[in-house]
Amino acid sequence: MSLFSKMPAALSSTHVVLRFALRMIIFSVFAAFAQQGFAKALTGLLTLAAIYCLFVGGFRREAPLGSVLTHFDEAAAYAVCMALASWSSAQGG
Repeated sequence: MSLFSKMPAALSSTHVVLRFALRMIIFSVFAAFAQQGFAKALTGLLTLAAIYCLFVGGFRREAPLGSVLTHFDEAAAYAVCMALASWSSAQGG
């Protein structure tokens, strides 16, 4: 039995949203204790999360823009949050 036959074909959108929310809480807690500032630390963590999600989505051969949320959609959400955090730190907030 191969490793690929054990992986589920698709996760439900609810699972992806909960995973995103949990990761955002964890990243926010880590960024709150960073010495370089909340926005800068959060931007770095979100960048790494987006790269990770792109890698996992490609590895699992998930279809982007499908009927259910995938790692690619999660990476896009991290990229939007990263842009907002970057913009916030540039504004001095």
